[in-house]
Amino acid sequence: MCLILLVLLSCNSIKTGDQLSKDEILKIHKLGLLEKDEKVIAFSSQSSNSVSGNFYTDRRIASYWQDKHNSAENEANSAFYKDIISIDTVVYAGLTFAPFMTITKKDSTSFKAYFDGEKKSVRKLFKDVFEKWENTKRKDLNLK
Repeated sequence: MCLILLVLLSCNSIKTGDQLSKDEILKIHKLGLLEKDEKVIAFSSQSSNSVSGNFYTDRRIASYWQDKHNSAENEANSAFYKDIISIDTVVYAGLTFAPFMTITKKDSTSFKAYFDGEKKSVRKLFKDVFEKWENTKRKDLNLK
């Protein structure tokens, strides 16, 4: 039993946007989470990519869950970097949960984006997201 659980947990990983298929990118577009000229930088799923996805782009962080059996459970969330007021991270989320970021937006809403993979890769991804967010905030301050 432990071996099966270990194998299942190790199957989740972080992909680059270039590793996503055209169909996967099209699904994200249809959910309204990606603009035509926007580039997915990293993507992670806790299920099949058609059901679950968490990713960040050159403009935003996003997450979706699509339940084929109960559409009331469907979610699609995103936040452009310029609309984020805080990002909290949890790298060590225990055995049953993937590392995640809690994104809080200026309108006080929040959502979680889960990124499962090797801890070193997760830390690097979180650092990259923070840098994108900080760079956007700096650009916005310079424009004012």
